[in-house]
Amino acid sequence: MSGINKVVLAYSGGLDTSVIAKWLQQTYECEVVTFTADIGQGGEVEPARQKAKAMGIKEIYVEDLREEFVRDYVFPMFRANALYEGEYLLGTSIARPLIAKRLVEIAAETNADAISHGATGKGNDQVRFELGAYALSPGIEVIAPWREWDLNSRDRLLAYCEEHKIPVENKLGKKSPYSMDANLLHISYEGDILENPAAEPDEAMWLWTVSPEEAPDQAIYIELDYVKGDIVAIDGETLSPASVLEKLNKLGGDNGIGRADIVENRYVGMKSRGCYETPGGTIMLRGHRAIESLTLDRELAHLKDELMPKYASLVYNGYWWSPERTALQGLIDQSQQFVNGKVRLKLYKGNVIVVGRESADSLFDESIATFEDDAGAYNQADAAGFIKLNALRLRIAAQKGRS
Repeated sequence: MSGINKVVLAYSGGLDTSVIAKWLQQTYECEVVTFTADIGQGGEVEPARQKAKAMGIKEIYVEDLREEFVRDYVFPMFRANALYEGEYLLGTSIARPLIAKRLVEIAAETNADAISHGATGKGNDQVRFELGAYALSPGIEVIAPWREWDLNSRDRLLAYCEEHKIPVENKLGKKSPYSMDANLLHISYEGDILENPAAEPDEAMWLWTVSPEEAPDQAIYIELDYVKGDIVAIDGETLSPASVLEKLNKLGGDNGIGRADIVENRYVGMKSRGCYETPGGTIMLRGHRAIESLTLDRELAHLKDELMPKYASLVYNGYWWSPERTALQGLIDQSQQFVNGKVRLKLYKGNVIVVGRESADSLFDESIATFEDDAGAYNQADAAGFIKLNALRLRIAAQKGRS
């Protein structure tokens, strides 16, 4: 790749991206701009600024994107009730389009020739970052060092740091054996003993949730207020999108909610075992389905359920900025016009239990649904013709000996 004078790097300040910053300077003899996004991963992001300065980086972006992340990415995805392969709440997947968007925006602002990321050549994230970047900036160049260099082990990375005097915190200290990714929606764990699908994760691995066995013996109740499919208040307290997720993470984590142990199919072709903690998201999914059960028309609800696996796959595979995801989002958002009201949930030892829901836009009619006298609101005799018409094709097939 020639003619690269400036590169915008998605920079965490950790070992990999610190090496990448120096490697880019050496290999491409270019200026490096660092971009560090705070999307709720925990810990301080400001130290990344100081590390970048120490490496001679002159243009440094450190941005708090938590509200944008939840408002414009997490909430729209949860309106779709998205689950990948029936289990994964897409915590890593949904963060990538926002980071890709800011990378190309900063590249334009700084007149950079390329962007760069620290995703490996075996994972999904390289696809997500790059599909997003190309969708938003078709002519952008992308540098993926893990697909180019030979620094393919932690020992080689540390040796490179020593050679080039790159500071590495806790180099000799205890390091988590897992590859981890965190944001406001979840934390993920891969690698080490998890590479054996038969091995149970160590209890000490989980950072956000207590085990269901150690969760409180007393259930707690919470009430969620919905407006057009989004949570706007918890227990009557109006909250911003990021604050909603922060509070639900705390409530869920304290009650052992949100652990998942999954073998998933990566887009690049391999199966991968990962463990996830998504306490707030688990509560959000259960609550949203509860309010939709009251307010959505039957066929609209069923259509959403049919489309959901496709939507989830688009998010997982990196097609957030595709025309098909945008079109699906339009349908989903329109479906949420009357998804308003309150849901009451009981949190108890890993369980999220719906105990009540109410809405001024409810389609539930007690006078029709009642098992008591309905005062003529529903003529039960009408059901006979309905059943016979729907049975007609079955009866004809049976008469022809095809049953």
